[in-house]
Amino acid sequence: MSTNDLNRRDFVRATAVTGAAALAGIPALAADGKQATSETLVQQLHSTLTEKQKAACTFPFEHELRFAINNNWHITKTRLDRDFTKEQQELIKQIFQGLHSPEWADKVVGQVDHDGGFNKSSIALFGEPGSGKFEFVLTGRHVTRRCDGDSVEGAAFGGPIFYGHAAEDFHESAGHPGNVYWYQAKRANELFQALDGKQRAQALLGKSRGEKGKETVKLSGKTTDLAGLAVSEFSADQKELAEKVLEDLLAPFREADRKESMKLIQKNGFDNLHFSYYKNENIGDDEVWDVWQVEGPAMVWYFRGKPHVHTWVHIRESA
Repeated sequence: MSTNDLNRRDFVRATAVTGAAALAGIPALAADGKQATSETLVQQLHSTLTEKQKAACTFPFEHELRFAINNNWHITKTRLDRDFTKEQQELIKQIFQGLHSPEWADKVVGQVDHDGGFNKSSIALFGEPGSGKFEFVLTGRHVTRRCDGDSVEGAAFGGPIFYGHAAEDFHESAGHPGNVYWYQAKRANELFQALDGKQRAQALLGKSRGEKGKETVKLSGKTTDLAGLAVSEFSADQKELAEKVLEDLLAPFREADRKESMKLIQKNGFDNLHFSYYKNENIGDDEVWDVWQVEGPAMVWYFRGKPHVHTWVHIRESA
């Protein structure tokens, strides 16, 4: 029996165990008996890929495709339901779920299913899992997620990510009924309402940066002259609200990524963050700002809520 045959046999056995565990609400275990992580599941997936699959979705670690991002795209021509076995599809879903908090994992899968179909997503793998230089990327409509096992030094989430949702319609109404991410904007607007008149004038701008692929999340490296109002101008109560905005932004993601994000944000100075809101992109003229962002020297979190929610995220140690 070949090594590939053994890998596939072990994979089928492991997937059956992890799948049954997931249905029972029990954390999946890796082959060594430890709780499986998205990283260890990526290694399992990689070991089962056929040569044809590898040709379609694997690349050297430094390939330029690893740095790409968009709001509705496929990183490769692969599709989960067409190019991968049922067992591999289940493993990819477990990898994706593991990148999110337990409270959010199923909701995020549901959002991806609603917007484009989770099994219509595509994947790419860069480098060799277990080598210290690898990254798994899943993309589709309103989704870009990465799993890197800290291979990408000084980058939260392994690089820029994207999430979004078109709930009831492409053109959502004010209040965004049914949108799973609108709660984040509600918190950001709560902060805006806590600003005084002078602060609001500084934070409220005309038109946002817009969407331009990876240029959307280009980092400035600047601590001053950023769009909007600096946290350094906030009162203690306002800073507390700003922290709650960040907590809400990070809530859908797994604990390790939340901690790394906050570590990098704090390293660049919480007071150096700037909040901005955009009056020219307001749905319903209700002054509940649909488009807003948080930007720092090495951070962009751009929430574009018109016509529906698109959110671009990039956090690094340095620009």
